[in-house]
Amino acid sequence: MHLKLIRDNPDEVRRVLELRRCPTGIADIIAFDAERRVLALERDRLRHEQKGISQAVAEARRTGGDADAVTARARELSEQVKTADAALAGVEARLAELVKPLPNVVHPSVTAEEEITAEWGEPTRFDFQPLTHWDLCEAHELLNLKAGAELAGSRFPVFTGRGALLRRALLEFFVSTHVNRNGYTEIAPPVLANLPTLEGSGQLPHLETEMYAVRDDALYLIPTSETMLANLHRGRTLEDAELPRKYVANSLCFRREAGSYGRDVRGITRVHQFDKVELVRFVRPDESYAALEEMVDEACFLLRELEIPYRVKRLAAWDIAWQSAKTYDIEAWAGGEGKWLEVSSVSNCEEFQARRCGTRRRGPDGVGYPHILNGSALALPRTFIALVENRQQADGSIVIPEKLRPFAGGLERIS
Repeated sequence: MHLKLIRDNPDEVRRVLELRRCPTGIADIIAFDAERRVLALERDRLRHEQKGISQAVAEARRTGGDADAVTARARELSEQVKTADAALAGVEARLAELVKPLPNVVHPSVTAEEEITAEWGEPTRFDFQPLTHWDLCEAHELLNLKAGAELAGSRFPVFTGRGALLRRALLEFFVSTHVNRNGYTEIAPPVLANLPTLEGSGQLPHLETEMYAVRDDALYLIPTSETMLANLHRGRTLEDAELPRKYVANSLCFRREAGSYGRDVRGITRVHQFDKVELVRFVRPDESYAALEEMVDEACFLLRELEIPYRVKRLAAWDIAWQSAKTYDIEAWAGGEGKWLEVSSVSNCEEFQARRCGTRRRGPDGVGYPHILNGSALALPRTFIALVENRQQADGSIVIPEKLRPFAGGLERIS
């Protein structure tokens, strides 16, 4: 949210905050904004008088008149203007701090309830007792969770042998598809971000407890490469002719999962370090919701190619990310555990991130902000889980999907 929206539509802002189950109020913001306007008017009045006094001093000196009284008033006004500027700057800084933690608006189609909007495939059924991914990975030596715990701590997995090959094949398949089929430009970003970058993309301040910090250098390990991609044009103005801009990045992501202990403790469903292929688009505002649907289909296409059943869910207002105006989650069926796992989240942040990053667009309608969208397409290791659990056979082997085999050195089966 931004200050003009709060000033012009306070009732709508309160409605959105209630819909999002956000306890933050806006009374202090409205009060400080009123004070800011009073201070700005007084500062402008003093500056106007100062300008007139300066001209009077110049005229007195030119004509040889007595300029002492006028000069004294000029000095007095100069100090008053400095005081007014300082007071105004203090109120504006406080306003910025109050507005910064507020979430984005929500699209009119987003309600207090979630909704399943699409499904593909049937949940996998077996004529034998299926294994979970942790049992399959142990049997085939695809993971070494004990080594990960010894090297870094719990929930830091080590992929080994054909498990590492399968991980790499999935990531290469995802990136290649987005570059060659969907027209994205590949980016290889850093995995450490500074404070302005994380504030611009909307992860800070409210997600600080979920991130790993490098305190000595004022840096954070990124929770997603969306953080970096959304900031690529920070402080720039993009011409409409340059839009859309479409970027894809494969990066490691880091999340402390501070509130998740005791949940999904077995296997690699919930980990602190994971790979994710992320899509980000910069688009004209009138094209952003069509782009959102396209990005959802781009993520779903990968699951269809891997022959993994999935469903698409439009999230409720209280469940979407702080920076998002509308979000779809894509959930893949994991046949061994018999449950749905989120493997992608696709969001339209509208102009929320662009405003925070100072990224503008210029078109026939003047200068404004582009809309920025993001989506995981796809995230590991949950896609890895769905693949091995759904593709397991009665003899314990795992059949590699045909479309993935070229990226896995022709491997057809893990047995």
